[in-house]
Amino acid sequence: MPVVIVKYKGEHRIEVEEGTRLVHAVERAGVEIGHRCGGFAKCTTCRVEFHDGEPEKMTEAEATRLRQGELTDVRLACQIPVEEDMTVRPVMVLEDQPWSDAGPEPEERITPEPIWVTRSALRGA
Repeated sequence: MPVVIVKYKGEHRIEVEEGTRLVHAVERAGVEIGHRCGGFAKCTTCRVEFHDGEPEKMTEAEATRLRQGELTDVRLACQIPVEEDMTVRPVMVLEDQPWSDAGPEPEERITPEPIWVTRSALRGA
């Protein structure tokens, strides 16, 4: 099973089933990452910085949202299936935000239905 290391106030290690959405893995590691839109690639509160293991593929929805926000150094945890070991740092977590909760619980499967592209799509290539 892949290992996800979450860097937030120390390191949190967790093994997860292959295919688990990264947003869920981060939460299962005990870090309340934002997901204000419920995991539909609309709000960007589930942003993570990759330290290791960044996947080459991304959903078209993620590429579109990151391009619109001119966000080139982060990824959306709601759009990433964990398929190998990863080390990430969540950018927005509940305890650092004025929110009453992290947001609606994302579904187990990636939403919207993923159309896969490569990271080069983020650059509009």
